[in-house]
Amino acid sequence: MAIVGEYIANVKKRKILKGKWLQLVCVACLSACGVDATDEARVFRYNESANLSSLDPAFARTLEPMWVVDQLFDGLVELDENLEFKPLLAQRFELDSSGCVWKFYLRDDVRFHAIDVVPGLDKGRLCTAHDVVYSLNRLRDPQVASSGAWILDAVDAEAPGGGILALHDDVVEITLREPFPPFLGLMSTAYANVVPVEAVEYFGADFRSHPVGTGPFQLAWWLEDVACVLHRNPHHWERDETGQSLPYLDAVHISFAADMGAEFQGLKQGKFDFMSGLHPAYMNELLDDSGELNAAYAEDLRLETVPFLKTDYIGFFTELSEGDEWLPWQDRQVRRALSAGIDRISISRNLRRGAVMPTSSFVPPVLLGLNSDSLLVTMEQVGSSDWAKAVLDSVRTLHPVPWPKLQISTTSDYTDICAALQYQWGQLGLEVTIDVVSAAAHRERVATGKAALFRKSWLADYPDAENFLGLFHSRNFAPSGPNYSHFSDEQFDRMFEQAMSTTDPLDRVATYRRMNDRISRSMPVIPLFHDQVTHFVRNEVTGWKVSPVNRLDLREVRKREVR
Repeated sequence: MAIVGEYIANVKKRKILKGKWLQLVCVACLSACGVDATDEARVFRYNESANLSSLDPAFARTLEPMWVVDQLFDGLVELDENLEFKPLLAQRFELDSSGCVWKFYLRDDVRFHAIDVVPGLDKGRLCTAHDVVYSLNRLRDPQVASSGAWILDAVDAEAPGGGILALHDDVVEITLREPFPPFLGLMSTAYANVVPVEAVEYFGADFRSHPVGTGPFQLAWWLEDVACVLHRNPHHWERDETGQSLPYLDAVHISFAADMGAEFQGLKQGKFDFMSGLHPAYMNELLDDSGELNAAYAEDLRLETVPFLKTDYIGFFTELSEGDEWLPWQDRQVRRALSAGIDRISISRNLRRGAVMPTSSFVPPVLLGLNSDSLLVTMEQVGSSDWAKAVLDSVRTLHPVPWPKLQISTTSDYTDICAALQYQWGQLGLEVTIDVVSAAAHRERVATGKAALFRKSWLADYPDAENFLGLFHSRNFAPSGPNYSHFSDEQFDRMFEQAMSTTDPLDRVATYRRMNDRISRSMPVIPLFHDQVTHFVRNEVTGWKVSPVNRLDLREVRKREVR
């Protein structure tokens, strides 16, 4: 391995890791570490066009690093493909009658990856409750500056141990300030994965590229901007129903080709085993008009989808300052008319090949105890231009035209949707412009209230409607929180607190529905559609699971040999 590592370093300096050079490096590394790179049935390959910024779970804030972190680390609990919480490092968990004290009882057979250079981890050691406490407290350390510190906001920092205690080697107790029903979901995020103190202290800031966990795979090598290779953890604790050790795969190879067209070609040619999401580079070729996989690809590929806990929407900055002139988008009736003037079904069919679900609900229906049929919306809310024109005409009697232009802030990836809105709202007699800016500039404008109208999406961190409805609580005003619209409603806030204090799940969901309806009436945002998790998978891949939060689970994946 030392020779291979030196070879990689030299090649990187000469900047010639392309084509056959890269192939030679990958084969050399896989072979040197005991994996036969020619056995494609044992190596799973995919491309990550967005690259990776870190493999430290404390900084796993986007899906790209989450997918890799989930292979390297374990947390106390996990979320399965049915949005149910399952034990992971914790073989069981319980909540006391106050709704504030959680206890997690750990397994006694979980070991960290064996790392020769780290004292204490040369043979791997047992993971204990003290590692869990260290890992969670690390998120709160201001010197670490983790983007995941917020998952512990509900923990009572004034309680003994700062609210996180190791009662024994195998018991962790976490005390909350007050009941917070979604807390288990927070413990299922990648941020809550467990790390060993020895490795973190040994590598320091370089732990980002030298991750050590208890997961089914461990890092073999990561050459930034080129590729990342994971190897099977031979001492992983999980077993399948027959008692066979997981994972089945020997290695995972991740490429970093930024060109989505190249990724698509790699999938077709069998160089990649799956591809996630839709992109104009291949969407029209892979999908037919109904959003199904084109028959021409059925021999090699299959389409795996599940409703995504994600909502695309148009947001409005609704806060009024004293002395401000009247602005049309700050009038609730105008916002409702704008919503009614959108033909979501046409946008879904023509711009997204039917692969998204038109909606008038900001919260995905599954989180409200409803099924997908509940996405059917009223005529007032979708494609009813006559109703919209009537509303706008009534408003014009109070506020004569000309009105200020409606300017939508967006990024280049969504200009097609904004252009459709520009046309449809133009049919209502409104002048609309589109301001296309970089992703960084767009985030800054939205967070600071400089964008009056903006296209944005919200992706759930955990499967609870609170995660969506929290965008409208007055205490969450941006830039310190996600309430980008600066919507404020005392009754909504009271309902929010009621939902958090309710111990009965059915009562809480009923309150969530009322809150979602109240948002629909006030319309600080216009929901457009709920996305789908969309995976294109090679037919030789089995054991594939599709999660509504789009996590990647490779533990039970196998590949049939292609002859």
